[in-house]
Amino acid sequence: MTNHAHPHDDDWSSAGFSTRAIHAGQDPDPATGAVVPPIYATSTYKQDGVGGLRGGYEYSRSANPTRTALESALAAAEGGAAGFAFASGLAAEDTLLRATLRPGDHVVVPNDAYGGTYRLIARVFGPWGIEHTPVDLSDADAVVAAIQPGRTKVVWVETPTNPLLGVADIAVLAAHARAAGALLVVDNTFATPYLQQPLALGADVVVHSTTKYIGGHSDVVGGALVVADGAQLPVGLESPTGTTNLADAVRFHQNASGAVAGPFDAWLTLRGLKTLAVRMDRHESNARAIADFLVAHDAVTSVIYPGLDSHPGHEVAARQMTGFGGMVSFRTGSEASALAVCGATHVFTLAESLGGVESLIEHPHKMTHGSVAGTELEVPDDLVRLSVGIEDVADLIADLDAALAEGRAA
Repeated sequence: MTNHAHPHDDDWSSAGFSTRAIHAGQDPDPATGAVVPPIYATSTYKQDGVGGLRGGYEYSRSANPTRTALESALAAAEGGAAGFAFASGLAAEDTLLRATLRPGDHVVVPNDAYGGTYRLIARVFGPWGIEHTPVDLSDADAVVAAIQPGRTKVVWVETPTNPLLGVADIAVLAAHARAAGALLVVDNTFATPYLQQPLALGADVVVHSTTKYIGGHSDVVGGALVVADGAQLPVGLESPTGTTNLADAVRFHQNASGAVAGPFDAWLTLRGLKTLAVRMDRHESNARAIADFLVAHDAVTSVIYPGLDSHPGHEVAARQMTGFGGMVSFRTGSEASALAVCGATHVFTLAESLGGVESLIEHPHKMTHGSVAGTELEVPDDLVRLSVGIEDVADLIADLDAALAEGRAA
């Protein structure tokens, strides 16, 4: 007889991923037995005498039971000590950077980082006195060379990256960051906690745009941070709370800055998390079939997908991920043909964002990554990015085949 974990007392850490995603932080309501956490649409809470808080709740910026459920579930999904939910992915990033950096500090960033992350670091934190160095994260020696001992406080990792799907070795970079007294931050939005567990590989904190795969239905904007057990602030830094604990610092800044997830958004995101595993299985199987189709198509000059043996990061991805995800990028040889392909699909919707059940197509150079045009992070103008949804794959391939014919004619 197979032995299964029997979690109790709200400890789901020994359970499998989907069990954690469905149950952690989401016990049936003690008053009614409701199996889904309610939407606590309240701004404030009655106190039983001054300072007599029920469950620690006093004001919904500081804490809300629906948000608490999501934060607990996210921490369990990533195997972290504490989760924090925000109004957007960039709100999460902004809060983390405020908590971990001071004027004069330095950050190592991917040379193909998400445009919004780069804009935040370069154009918001730059004038505040934060310097940054873009680097190819797949080259560990280049990362080490970019780290400025004593000044570099954060090494920022995306793997896979957006939109060029570069792969970084999390365990190797975590060791280098730790040796320099810096934090390793991993944006796990593309991989999701179902396919990759950065904290188990040595990362200090994970970032998500929960708008994407975790929400999964293109109906909510949100962000999250999950902090590793025992993670500390960069060397020499102290939280406003007087500790060096990273989770304490994030918690303080989340409340002090206030860009929190509202209860309805938290509820939608929590609902999405429950089905993350089954959705990612379909996203990936569809993406693999589409990547193979594109490789064989004569109107495509190159295909970028970590699941392909031709991808330079394939071996690292196979080692640190349990699957290669649902994002596929490809090049058409000219900007005109790329734009024609993007404008000719019918099942794929021309739109920004990613990770929803519906398939999306976009032109990063003019759309999601327009903010890095003219910088060293500029992406090729013939690049097309696909967020492969969970529709019938034959319909998706037929749609792309017809669109590529239009691109060839452009």
